[in-house]
Amino acid sequence: MMYMHYCKQCHRIFMLNGHKMICPKCTEPLAELQISYLDYVELDMAQREAFKSACADEAKLCKLKTTYRMYKYSKWYRELQAQNENNLPVTTLLASLSHQGVEDYGMQQTH
Repeated sequence: MMYMHYCKQCHRIFMLNGHKMICPKCTEPLAELQISYLDYVELDMAQREAFKSACADEAKLCKLKTTYRMYKYSKWYRELQAQNENNLPVTTLLASLSHQGVEDYGMQQTH
């Protein structure tokens, strides 16, 4: 299923399959939006720009986003929390691990 997400770092709205938690572009935490894919594609360009501007405002973003809670029952989440010694929020932890993966990949490429 397709879900709409907003990345504060990239200032972009993404249509992603599934409930993603980190940005595919910059690997920072994403905000999952309440708006459905079908409702979003019905917006014209001006409405999409206004919606994106509303997402950029932190107070408005809090009203536009939603929290997908079922991930807490998944195997990957339990395994991730077993490694989470500092009790970081899951999006922060995933972003951190993703950044480490990118840095490790870069290190492998230079050697």
